[in-house]
Amino acid sequence: MARMYYDSDANLDLLNGKTVAIVGYGSQGHAHALNLKDSGVNVIVGLYEGSRSIAKAEAEGLTVKPVADAAKLADWIMILLPDEVQKRVYAEDIAPNLEAGNVLSFAHGFNINFGQIVPPAEVDVVMVAPKGPGHLVRRTYTEGQGVPCLFAVYQDATGQARDLAMAYAKGIGGTRGGILETTFREETETDLFGEQVVLCGGLSELIKSGFETLVNAGYQPELAYFECLHEVKLIVDLVVEGGLAKMRDSISNTAEYGDYTRGPRIITDETRAEMTKILKEIQTGQFAREFVLENQSGNAGFTAMRRREAEHPIEEVGKDLRAMFSWLKKV
Repeated sequence: MARMYYDSDANLDLLNGKTVAIVGYGSQGHAHALNLKDSGVNVIVGLYEGSRSIAKAEAEGLTVKPVADAAKLADWIMILLPDEVQKRVYAEDIAPNLEAGNVLSFAHGFNINFGQIVPPAEVDVVMVAPKGPGHLVRRTYTEGQGVPCLFAVYQDATGQARDLAMAYAKGIGGTRGGILETTFREETETDLFGEQVVLCGGLSELIKSGFETLVNAGYQPELAYFECLHEVKLIVDLVVEGGLAKMRDSISNTAEYGDYTRGPRIITDETRAEMTKILKEIQTGQFAREFVLENQSGNAGFTAMRRREAEHPIEEVGKDLRAMFSWLKKV
């Protein structure tokens, strides 16, 4: 069983006297910056000139600088930008301002693992990756709890990289929930696989296919939406709380029997073979190459897919139904 580390395992004092630059102020960026600030760490935020986030960050009492200036001032640089933007910002604004003994850090291993960013040998390179969206990382911290994190060391120039990564994880509240050690490669490959096969790719296709099957058979789209999309949350919440066992314990016997007997007919050996193939594409860098080229070519395919998906009938039905849900208006 892998070991989880908690508050008592990490020493926040290692960040004393260090300036941490958070590059980016999106979902994760705002959470990291504010949590570190509340933990007593000296934080600055690096943003491009004209960024809409400048006013937001300053309103929260944070010092904002252009990325190059922030990188120059900082001992620790945490890059929290979209994967496809990191390489350019690193090359233009961060790399020229790195000094020996600095810490370069990430919340996802994509750019390091696939060689898009190649740091100099004299800096520490670490990862601290919360396993939850930024708003949750922030909210749980303010409530005295924390979102569990993964941490990893890619390059240890100072001999302190691992302890420093754990200190940072403590600063954002991760050690309250528990932190787990991994490698850049393991985190990157499992993260991409989970997104593509289960959480985003797999689930989206399952929901749409179920919806289409019912609608094509003549059932009301509204009913198909409830059965194939709306109720997913109820099931997922049960699974997260207590595993598949709790979910199966909470549903009817009819549903449980249907689960055991029909589920394996949906996820077949053919599906599993495809999963293995997708994992291979991730491991060999084929997916990364595809994604990088897509961005370099101006995202024509990506934009077309986005547009096509937005026009799926399930989105129209969902929009109308959600507008009628009184309980959703309160959220």
